Amino acid sequence: MPDSLAQQITSLAERARAASLTLATVSTADKNAALERLADLLSQNIDDLLEANAKDLADAETNGQTPAQIDRLTLTDSRLDKLAASVRQVAELPDPVGELIEETTRPNGLVLQRVRVPIGVVGIVYESRPNVTIDCAVLCLKSGNAAILRGGKECFHTNTALAALITQALSDSGLPADAVQLIPTTDRAALNTLLKLDKLVHCIIPRGGESLIRFVAQNSTIPVIKHYQGVCFVYADRAADLTMAENIIVNAKTSRPGVCNAAEQLLVHRDIAETFLPEAGRALKSKHVELRCDAASAAILAAADIPHVSATEKDYTAEFLAPILAIRIVDDLDAAITTINRDSSGHSETIITGDDAAAKKFQLSVDSAAVLWNASTRFNDGFEFGLGAEIGISTDRLHARGPMGLRELCSYKWLVMGTGQVRD
Repeated sequence: MPDSLAQQITSLAERARAASLTLATVSTADKNAALERLADLLSQNIDDLLEANAKDLADAETNGQTPAQIDRLTLTDSRLDKLAASVRQVAELPDPVGELIEETTRPNGLVLQRVRVPIGVVGIVYESRPNVTIDCAVLCLKSGNAAILRGGKECFHTNTALAALITQALSDSGLPADAVQLIPTTDRAALNTLLKLDKLVHCIIPRGGESLIRFVAQNSTIPVIKHYQGVCFVYADRAADLTMAENIIVNAKTSRPGVCNAAEQLLVHRDIAETFLPEAGRALKSKHVELRCDAASAAILAAADIPHVSATEKDYTAEFLAPILAIRIVDDLDAAITTINRDSSGHSETIITGDDAAAKKFQLSVDSAAVLWNASTRFNDGFEFGLGAEIGISTDRLHARGPMGLRELCSYKWLVMGTGQVRD
């Protein structure tokens, strides 16, 4: 064992780099065998995983974490079943490594192929959610990347138990055990070291609160793929089916308030506000949602005797990650688009409307990673998009945007075949 923490993390990254070179040439069948073995281990070790998770949950309550934070941390039988299913789904997905993107023949006879290849070593820095440990490991493995995982202290026992199963699955399948490694400490110094290892680690993906993501982006010498916030909007258009709109906003806000694709903002077209808001307000209040309103929406809710509070300017750009929703009335579709492009975080926005032209204009004009029509923002998710799982949802514009699955964890290289050509 290296004497210093910096040496320990550097050694871990060196082993990850060596493993990545092996993984880049591992067959699809061998990678899938490791994934199937991991899915089996997850199903066979539910009791041990729940026991480890219980330790983290006990610490979370002692440390005063919010209900939403505790929900993100919690494992259950059903969540573990879904986690195992997501691993099997990744195994069933096409292997992106080696995929031919394009092929051309130059006038001099050179044949050029652009093919998909792994990025190399991917570092994932995350908080709270134990499913990230599995999601990131399996996506990196299937795409031929080595993964270095750095989870938060609030999930340390659970992450350690999950990482042990990943190591076992790799070893049982004859793949390098160093292909997925969990940093065995929550000491911030370990993260600081990792973020400077740009000769060994090729990409950093932070998942968590804005403060964590900004810290990583500001301190890393390695390229970072990020999203700072999930300030997601639902817009109920003048041509909305009001029952559909109510169902969508309730689902988008309350199904899991503490996740990044939960709705935080509701915009309502002025023409339907007096009819829609009382019904939607009652439905949201039945789910214990606090409604923070502009003057126009507050007047409508007050007339319907629905509890609410006045919103502040900060509320209109807030990621609450809690049962809180900001509500505004807008004059028309253009006002909704302008408001969203100004105040959202570019993550997930949806329009509810029966007007095809309005929907198409909204989807083309709103500058976000995912723009939905008559569907909940909660669908912006790798599993729901058929990616098997996701390593994160990027709001960046370079390389990857939206849920990052297997293809988004690949780069490409050029293969050039000649017959003896030399350049003039």
